Amino acid sequence: MSNLVNAVHDKINADLDQAIARLQTLLRIPSVSTDPAYANDVRRCAEHITDDLKSIGLEAICHDTIGHPMILATDDSAGPDAPRVLYYGHYDVQPPEPFDEWNHPPFDAEIVDGPNGKRIVARGAADDKGQLMTFIEAIRAWKDTYESLPVRVVILLEGEEESGSESLVPFLHKHKDELQADTCIVCDTGMWDPETPAITSRLRGLVYIEATLHGPSHDLHSGSYGGAVVNPANALTEVLGQLHDEDGKIQIEGFYDDVEEVSAEQITQWNSLGDADALTLESSGSKATFGEQGFSTLERLWSRPTCDINGLRAGYQGEGAKTVIGATATAKISCRLVAHQKPKAIEKALFAFLEERTPVGCHWELKSFGTAPAISVPTQSPWLSAASNALTSVFPKPAVLIGTGGSIPVVGEFQEILGIDAVMVGFSLDDDLIHAPNEKFDIDCFHRGMLAQASILEAYANVHV
Repeated sequence: MSNLVNAVHDKINADLDQAIARLQTLLRIPSVSTDPAYANDVRRCAEHITDDLKSIGLEAICHDTIGHPMILATDDSAGPDAPRVLYYGHYDVQPPEPFDEWNHPPFDAEIVDGPNGKRIVARGAADDKGQLMTFIEAIRAWKDTYESLPVRVVILLEGEEESGSESLVPFLHKHKDELQADTCIVCDTGMWDPETPAITSRLRGLVYIEATLHGPSHDLHSGSYGGAVVNPANALTEVLGQLHDEDGKIQIEGFYDDVEEVSAEQITQWNSLGDADALTLESSGSKATFGEQGFSTLERLWSRPTCDINGLRAGYQGEGAKTVIGATATAKISCRLVAHQKPKAIEKALFAFLEERTPVGCHWELKSFGTAPAISVPTQSPWLSAASNALTSVFPKPAVLIGTGGSIPVVGEFQEILGIDAVMVGFSLDDDLIHAPNEKFDIDCFHRGMLAQASILEAYANVHV
């Protein structure tokens, strides 16, 4: 590291407590994008971040959209010849429910002890407020130390990532010129372990549907009608049980037609990272790994498609007993896709799978919640190499290339609309309980994330393409 970035690191280290306090303030704003009851809080969060960016010296605007606000901020203090870097994050969070499973209130942002030291517990701590604050704090430290940045910066923060990003594509088209950059950093992924930083190069795509099976015209007494008419709950579970065979292979016609074979070299690299089975069991609380036979856990997570039931609803849901045959039964089903699979074709095939198995006397109501393609980004990129070297300079172990089982649709939108490949750098861990009660972000991850982002800013200033 140069003396320049060393001074920035010194600033980050000295101001760590203030950075944590700023993150706590942000986490205490319940910016839940999916629930209209939180709409004012989502706006308040956007305005808070906008004001913070202005206080650093960036030009920042909180833009109204058809949904929640979009934040666009720029800094050109590096001069016109410097590379331009687009940073992306999202300030909205998942709903906090169920409240009774939280050990600490979800929006109190309490700091507690954990196996890796102190951690901050709150909805959005790791997804994605703690992560976006790593680059905001790195920018703050550079500006405080030198009054300028080593590269030109544009920041895009959205408030609908957890609710479908309805405003994103129109906003990207409208502000395409303002968002142009040489490269992009998406800070919404994770590390391999607390000592090993990672750059994500593969993202799975997504198909998500809701399937409701309609039977009788109204709920029925199970004593009077049980065994005489179709029970939609029974019928639905029978159909869902046919999605996989005994080896975990998905039975939707054509599902695997476009699945890309992964090289033996790549698989060897993944499997050399460590005991993925143990890490998976520890972070999930499960007793055994499971999935498509013939593949390791990392292969299944990073290179094989899946089909999962995400929710079930039928019959009586209240306390105690009620002997009823419900008129409908509903399942929410998602498919995680890999490179080259066509999401719309998979969705059509899933609908056909269900229709072909329509129980006698029933009919389906099928609803799509949207699709997203799998993403693969170039690994032979000077921007990726520079980011990898910067990460390695901060963490105890060298940075590694990994995949992820999740989807980040914005990466594909940046490719298609802006023509920019993203470098996906994140600092969360598998045990951060993202989307679950007791979500947390280790203070050490936050601290090293800020240091790494500061180093990336300098590293990018020296990239010549």
